[in-house]
Amino acid sequence: MVFKRLLGSLGVGGPTVDTVLDPGAARPGGALSGRVDLVGGSADFDVEHICLELVARVEAEHADGESEGVVAFDRFTVGGGFRLAASERHSVPFTVTLPWETPVTELHGQPLGVVLGVRTELAVAGARDKGDLDPLAVAPLPAQEAVLEALGQLGFGFRSADLEYGRIGGTGQQLPFYQEIELVPAPQYAHQVNEIELTFLASPGGLEVVLEADKRGGPLGGGHDALSRFTVAHEGAAAQDWGALVDGWIRELVEHRASYGSHAVYGHGGGHGHEPGHHSGPGVGTAVAAGAAGLAVGVVGGMVAAEVVDEIGDFFEGDEDEEG
Repeated sequence: MVFKRLLGSLGVGGPTVDTVLDPGAARPGGALSGRVDLVGGSADFDVEHICLELVARVEAEHADGESEGVVAFDRFTVGGGFRLAASERHSVPFTVTLPWETPVTELHGQPLGVVLGVRTELAVAGARDKGDLDPLAVAPLPAQEAVLEALGQLGFGFRSADLEYGRIGGTGQQLPFYQEIELVPAPQYAHQVNEIELTFLASPGGLEVVLEADKRGGPLGGGHDALSRFTVAHEGAAAQDWGALVDGWIRELVEHRASYGSHAVYGHGGGHGHEPGHHSGPGVGTAVAAGAAGLAVGVVGGMVAAEVVDEIGDFFEGDEDEEG
């Protein structure tokens, strides 16, 4: 999907801007490349700057319920300081680096339902326009993919994924929101938990894996959440047994309940969460079997590609209203 809009603040005769991202999904902490194509208007214009802004559809919890909004989480200046002649065609190539915590939008090419976009701002003759907004596809890092595939092979199923505004206490989280992937428990854990919630917090130094178990209530009281986090390196032994490693994480989370009080839950809205338990895992193998389907098998059942495209279109159309 590519959107071309007239630079509305300049009216008829202004230049047009069209950002084209290179094919394929980007990865957290990796390069995002493409070009910004400009077509001059009916007169010469001085282009002051061209900026790219990364935006996400994020949910926020309030006392009155939940709401959705658009959050910008990074910004890059990729060009500017030149004159665009009338009717002139001019392209500005760019390569920028995505934040390490950029959410994952797809697994094996199948959408998870998370909506990200790249918004282009063009400043010309003192006026600014954010008229061009394009969808951003992000695939998981090798370690993230290995964890998801291991969970799938253990019998966990994909339920949903979204972005939550707030911070998880006791972690190295940098962005003002985090991605939450909700999983249906594997049969061997179905009597202990309602669901498992998974969050990845990547950084140059490694990957934090935050797991939260929504526990089933016992006969003497209601259920409560238990949370713990584990760390792995981006690189390590290629022969890592991910199934055993991840299964150990899950067993520790759901069986050793005494280690997690009912207070150890996600911190929302301002970093008021409590610090979860911290464990270091073995190094991460970079080789991930490309043919392993893992959780991707169940993704389409939750939201097919066509539905995600429609949702992205609605997000783009309502973007400015949501910000206001």
